[in-house]
Amino acid sequence: MTTQAGQNLMAHATQTIEVGSKSFAAAAKLFPPATRRAVLMLYAWCRHCDDVVDGQELGFASAPMAQVTHDAPFELDRLYDNTRRAYEGEPMRDPAFAAFQEVALGHAIAPRYAYDHLAGFAMDVNEARYRTIDDTLRYCYHVAGVVGLMMASIMGARDEAVLDRACDLGLAFQLTNIARDIIDDAAIGRCYVPDAWLLEAGIQPDLVALPRHRAALATVAARLVDHAEPYYASASIGLAALPLRSAWAIATARNVYRQIGVEVKRRGPRAWDKRVGTSKATKLRLLALGGLQALASRFGASRELPVRRGLWQRPGRAAPATGSAGPATAA
Repeated sequence: MTTQAGQNLMAHATQTIEVGSKSFAAAAKLFPPATRRAVLMLYAWCRHCDDVVDGQELGFASAPMAQVTHDAPFELDRLYDNTRRAYEGEPMRDPAFAAFQEVALGHAIAPRYAYDHLAGFAMDVNEARYRTIDDTLRYCYHVAGVVGLMMASIMGARDEAVLDRACDLGLAFQLTNIARDIIDDAAIGRCYVPDAWLLEAGIQPDLVALPRHRAALATVAARLVDHAEPYYASASIGLAALPLRSAWAIATARNVYRQIGVEVKRRGPRAWDKRVGTSKATKLRLLALGGLQALASRFGASRELPVRRGLWQRPGRAAPATGSAGPATAA
């Protein structure tokens, strides 16, 4: 790849993250240059796949005519095919796939992770229903947990116990996103909140967006935010296994996303009046906190991570000999 081509890819990836995720864009600046490039390249591919399946551009609705002609199953098949071609080393014209090819081959990202990610978009295309929290967590794994696995691979993580913690962070991020975006998701006919939780709160899943349900919906959103907490805690334990600057970036991203959940819970029924985010001042405070957490992880850390108990297990990983199915502690 020429230097100019490499610069163009980086410019494309940088623009993608700055528009698509202001929360993660701030944290990504903390990575060392080579890691930051790879992280942004991977993000650009993930964002592209999401947009292609949904008929959007950088998370926003595209032109009405494009939506009318959008064929999600066809587009999903193309994503699978282009991902296969990228792993086989074929020249990639699409910037998102050229970026993915560079990072996937350069960092030996396991193909199963990429295909697991695409399986999450297939769940959307197939209009999957989420009846239990385990169903929701399975979706969270595919669209976010496995992204954590790929990001950790970029940072040099290969130990399965460390990868578990990276996956946990992705699960926590997505649970937070689901709580924040319940009404926006309902507007496009999707609901990732467990049907069982909605019914317990007196809400029919297909009527989740009705204004009269706001108070009850706030209790469900708070429950999702609480459910994310042990996964955020588990992710913190994995910081010690990352290089210092990467640990700082990840700790900052963790803090920013977690704060979004805190704010959703604080706002209650008004959580969906305006999209919840974090101010620049709050991001700076959480960045400083992330630095302290990264430094603290350097001291007194054991070579072996404690066993995860009571947390959802990613595919291919056996559950511990003891422990329950629901979220308990992250020790």
